[in-house]
Amino acid sequence: MSELPNLTPALPEIFMACVAMALLMVGVFMKGEAKAVTRTVSLLATGSMILALLLVTAFSTQAGTTFNGLFITGAFPAFAKVLILAASAVTLFMSRDFFDRVGVHRFEFPVLAVLATLGMMMMVSANDLIALYMGLELQSLSLYVMASIMRNDLKSTESGLKYFVLGALASGMLLYGSSLVYGFAGTTNFGAMADILAHETTGVHGPSTGLIFGIVFVMVGLAFKVSAAPFHMWTPDVYEGAPTPVTAFFAAAPKVAALSLFIFVMVGAFGDLAGQWQQVVKFIAVASMVIGAFAAVAQTNIKRLMAYSSIGNVGYMLVGLAVGGAVASGTEVQQNGIESMLVYLTIYVIMTLGTFGCILAMKRNGQSVENINDLAGLSKSNPLMAAALAIFMFSMAGIPPLAGFFGKLYVFLAALEAGLVILAVIGVLSSVVGCFYYIRLIKIMYFDDAEEALDRKAGTEINLVVAAAAIVILAFFIYPSLITDSAASAAASLFAG
Repeated sequence: MSELPNLTPALPEIFMACVAMALLMVGVFMKGEAKAVTRTVSLLATGSMILALLLVTAFSTQAGTTFNGLFITGAFPAFAKVLILAASAVTLFMSRDFFDRVGVHRFEFPVLAVLATLGMMMMVSANDLIALYMGLELQSLSLYVMASIMRNDLKSTESGLKYFVLGALASGMLLYGSSLVYGFAGTTNFGAMADILAHETTGVHGPSTGLIFGIVFVMVGLAFKVSAAPFHMWTPDVYEGAPTPVTAFFAAAPKVAALSLFIFVMVGAFGDLAGQWQQVVKFIAVASMVIGAFAAVAQTNIKRLMAYSSIGNVGYMLVGLAVGGAVASGTEVQQNGIESMLVYLTIYVIMTLGTFGCILAMKRNGQSVENINDLAGLSKSNPLMAAALAIFMFSMAGIPPLAGFFGKLYVFLAALEAGLVILAVIGVLSSVVGCFYYIRLIKIMYFDDAEEALDRKAGTEINLVVAAAAIVILAFFIYPSLITDSAASAAASLFAG
């Protein structure tokens, strides 16, 4: 009889799975109004995510493996999980005021958020193509339903359907790529795959064409999940159509999971083929930066603007991944590239959550508004919220001494160190274009007159999140090691072997 696997490394995931099932039962059997039931389930889900975060820091930071090598733990997965759980808890915390206002009380929403978060945690701990796909689909299926949670709203249902159809196409490409990789490498395990590829690259003929095609298809599937150009077509429509708290969730937690997975698969499993995949990453990074910068200029809906902003930010982060594939520059330079990417990712999540907090606070006569011109006069009706949004916009534009400036600085310096000068120059120029639409929002808030003022009062939860995010963005330069040290140890763990 075979021994039972050591389940301690997967304790946070097991806990989240049990929580999801328990909350489903609570929602079904709890007596009372739908509003009270939803609030209770949402509160329990948020508390569970915070508890899971503590479990990650206690049990998942040391290198370990379970489930016959399918699931791994260590500094890198733990870093990503902490960010995922924090982002998920914050978006769930902010969502209550919105759903109370629109009168939608579905306890399934927080349950789906827990299941999506569980899928993300499984993704970043996957050490096998099959485990990767299982985590990815658990996340994706939950997100499809979350996008269309307001089933009586045409935009919400349309966004869910678009996401589902295009997501299924991307999943198909990922599966096709995985099957090619398995066919030519003979394994789905990342550790075994890295060993096999190390031998192939030193051989006379080099890696097979079929294997390279497989890797490209896997990259296409992952690029779709991070909404990198040219696989970004779903992002603006889904961001605009989904309920705003769901859009905030999409823009933060799944981005962390997918980008972390992108790093781990490329640098870990396919690290010895960096010469082949680095070219693809460079192209995706340039396309994302350029499209994110120029397409956002014409947007009038603030959620669509944030969609293109996220595409551009993903492009900046992928510059770090391109540096991670610069094998000729040495391990230290590669490590710096991944570290800069993780620092930027953390700062991006904080800026995004703060910005969406401000968007959730945009109300007129109790009704949500999303048009950029509706921000006119916000500095008079709600000066503190306007100041916070100005901080986030200046930070996203890369104005020193805010955190966003340092995020871009780290990435571009890493690119220059690796000799990727053209990539860094394109990044800086794209960032300059991006300044236009970020600063345009500030101009509208402070210098345009409103036909009708926005409501002064925002929910307590939203105010807390916006204030905390603004403080972190402002104070980052005082104590950057709080983020940079964790990112450095996470990046170092990838190259330790």
